[in-house]
Amino acid sequence: MMKILGIISTAPKPRTSIPAKQHKIYPYLLKGKIINQSNQVWAADITYVPMEKGFGYLVVIMDWHSRKVLSWRLSNTMDTGFCVQALEAAIQDHGYPQLFNTDQGAQFTSEAWVAVLKNHDIQISMDGTGCYHDNIFVERLWRTVKYELLYTKAFSDLKEVRKSLTQWFDWYNQERFHQGLDNQTPNEVYYQYQAIHQPAWA
Repeated sequence: MMKILGIISTAPKPRTSIPAKQHKIYPYLLKGKIINQSNQVWAADITYVPMEKGFGYLVVIMDWHSRKVLSWRLSNTMDTGFCVQALEAAIQDHGYPQLFNTDQGAQFTSEAWVAVLKNHDIQISMDGTGCYHDNIFVERLWRTVKYELLYTKAFSDLKEVRKSLTQWFDWYNQERFHQGLDNQTPNEVYYQYQAIHQPAWA
């Protein structure tokens, strides 16, 4: 409610991108790249979810071309497991991309995460440190879901959050028109391409 009224909380927010110094960092591969098909580039990111007592964490897997949310998971900790679960669910349901972009957070540089990508011969790309524009479409999604849902009510637990997000992401994929997509929905763009082309990963 404080967010809706324009009141900025002074409480510290959890960090959702914490590098692990011992993990390998991959270069950013999207600069100058033309992205014009579904399953060409996927992206992932983590954000925090405010609740009445503490925070939860939300990870999303997004198709860059269509902005479609391919999968998502919630957790009450910043462990790698819920991120890998989201990645595996997206691959199971939608195939896999040519390239995957994330930030340099420990979850996305972990052996478990990187192993899934390498097992499918997916190129790995990582944002520059502090360069949120490198993953701009997911950042825009965070802004939208926070101000249209997560900041509009007080959630008591992750079960409530999960129920609301299930409805919201279904609406976002199926009914949310994007000016940048010629006023089409993410599902329209994603499945339109899939219907007339072989998947980029084939």
